[in-house]
Amino acid sequence: MGKTLFDKIWDSHIVMSKPGHPDAVYINTHFIHEVTSPQAFDGLRKRGIPVFRPAKTRATADHNVPTLHQDQPIKEALSRYQVEMLTKNTSEYGVELYGLGHRYQGIVHVIGPELGITLPGMTIVCGDSHTSTHGAFGAVAFGIGTSEVEQVLATQCILQYKPKRMKIEVNGQLGKGVLSKDIILYIISKISASGATGYFVEYAGEAIRNLSMEARMTICNMSIEMGARGGLIAPDSTTFDYIKGREFAPKGADWDKALEYWKTLYSDADATFDKVLTFDAADIEPQITYGTNPGMGMGVTRHIPALEQLEEKERPSFKKSLEYMDLQPGAELLGKKVDYVFIGSCTNSRIEDLRLVADFVKGKHKADDVVVWIVPGSKQVEAQAKEEGIDKIFAEAGFQLREPGCSACLAMNEDKVPAGMYCISTSNRNFEGRQGPNARTFLASPLTAAAAAITGKVADVRELL
Repeated sequence: MGKTLFDKIWDSHIVMSKPGHPDAVYINTHFIHEVTSPQAFDGLRKRGIPVFRPAKTRATADHNVPTLHQDQPIKEALSRYQVEMLTKNTSEYGVELYGLGHRYQGIVHVIGPELGITLPGMTIVCGDSHTSTHGAFGAVAFGIGTSEVEQVLATQCILQYKPKRMKIEVNGQLGKGVLSKDIILYIISKISASGATGYFVEYAGEAIRNLSMEARMTICNMSIEMGARGGLIAPDSTTFDYIKGREFAPKGADWDKALEYWKTLYSDADATFDKVLTFDAADIEPQITYGTNPGMGMGVTRHIPALEQLEEKERPSFKKSLEYMDLQPGAELLGKKVDYVFIGSCTNSRIEDLRLVADFVKGKHKADDVVVWIVPGSKQVEAQAKEEGIDKIFAEAGFQLREPGCSACLAMNEDKVPAGMYCISTSNRNFEGRQGPNARTFLASPLTAAAAAITGKVADVRELL
């Protein structure tokens, strides 16, 4: 019987396997940051053991960092402490660090791909749930907990039960103004925030194959938001063209050898998945969330469901969510005033995202009462934006281009949306308080967010293109 892409990668990385027990899986690359690594390093210190393979670990500061005045000391005491501890720990244990001021610093799931560290066929972990982003390259990538971070630092392996396999096909062509963020928000709205629990998802179909690497990363990034362990896409010429020539990508004969292997990374025609879902790209319009989990989403022209459309057991949490958002069942969001627009995060902060927004807002100006933050995913993205004059377009539009970091995706830093304010965000989570205490979040694509920045309200970007 043929194998799925996931099986091919997973099985080739098993160090030990016993029935009824988790597999011991070798990890090719371990990314760490300042939030989930301090306790792991403390564990090593107490046990008196080194990092087993320090060259296989890369570190960066992203969650806690300010996105203005990064040349100055961090104001928030806890944030400053965590970043300082990352510097201390990586120095002591011989781990490469891209800290503040380093030309490679940025959000961990942005810098891995852009530096050519993320490659097809790899196993990749990080103490961050959105590690699934790297699956866009045909890698098995997933988030782990702090105790598991210690486990990988100590052994370069991890104990994991093998998840079930799901295939999600998106066939056909996307309509005008519809981006990959709309694809994944649409899928999550259809299967719910727990609809892929227990599965590792492979995305396939014409609409997926036609996406750029940046767009594929957005899709895989949000796999975790439907409960999946991770998501991946078979590598192809788009993947190989993106990787070639990047800083840490294979070169010369090593490239030829790697490419030969990468071309074997696909699901066999007779491979069996535990579950297969199929969607039509033509059914997808620009999406927006209305609730407090990513599954509470809809097309931007639709109405929030009425109570009678829901099962009895779903109604209490639905009502609680809408009370937090100060929205009514059955209402529409089109025309709803917004206060903040955040374009950034490991979901949508790459140069392609910034180019899309810049092309749309060129010659326009933001609404007077909207605050717009554009936060690049890395120093390299920031430098590229300035090189291409994108920074000037943003400045003329009244948008603030800040410095790299996770920023208002999770408000674990100085970038917080004030209580009661509405923010259209290109990030991945709209939980209560996610962007700041009592802040209210609408998740959307960069184009839908940009449309809100210009109009000051939730808008259908297709009418502005």
